[in-house]
Amino acid sequence: MTGSAASPSFRLAYVPGVTPGKWVRIWQERLPDVPLELVAVPAAEASDVLRAGDADAALVRLPVDRTVFSAIPLYEETTVVVAPKDHLVTAVDELSAEDLADEILLHPLDDVLDWERPPGQPALERPATTEDAVELVAAGIGLLAVPQSVARLHHRKDLTYRTLVDAPQSGVALAWPEDATTDLVEDFIGIVRGRTANSTRGRTKPEPEARPERKRAEQKGGGRKPAAGKPTGKGSRGGSGGTRGAGGSQGARRGKPRRRS
Repeated sequence: MTGSAASPSFRLAYVPGVTPGKWVRIWQERLPDVPLELVAVPAAEASDVLRAGDADAALVRLPVDRTVFSAIPLYEETTVVVAPKDHLVTAVDELSAEDLADEILLHPLDDVLDWERPPGQPALERPATTEDAVELVAAGIGLLAVPQSVARLHHRKDLTYRTLVDAPQSGVALAWPEDATTDLVEDFIGIVRGRTANSTRGRTKPEPEARPERKRAEQKGGGRKPAAGKPTGKGSRGGSGGTRGAGGSQGARRGKPRRRS
């Protein structure tokens, strides 16, 4: 079963903060007859969407279950701390976990950072979502650590962010069910890996036909035919045709006049 046969379109899920725009544009240039449908999903639900067959592939945050999914890591994101613009932590360009020791750091339930233990002081309750946590930061309740793209996604004029240098980073990957590597999935893999449209990698291509010259050589069996007009070895050793030809040649030489010196 191929992707092109199973569906007239390619469904790509993506999680908050990930921007698939450049890959979508390349897809539209290379496969204009195959619509690409974008499916926005929460980070925690991306695996379920793939399992249910509601998307052919997804741009997800690592880790994923590698016993079920194939995945190609694409990049890792810088972790930042979101804070009000007038907060003391904004006086520097980079922060460490030690700088946050006395700060309340909000830890939403949909957090995508793999903390052993989040720095700072815990809030009384964990916000349900990152969006809720951003609202609490704006209200002065605490600070929030997120991947940089997520901070940009929830940008507000009254908030800013600073790099957190010693925090876990969030890796982004292209993932798909291992048992559903369709032709369209292969096409998208080629795009995210930067392959050209004429690349031989990706889909399996049929073997090229043998060159005509090679076919003719095989038909001949590797031998050469004698040139036209030349006698074969058998004819030159015997037969009246060969004798007459030799005699005629000698006679022509005897009848040729010689020049006087």
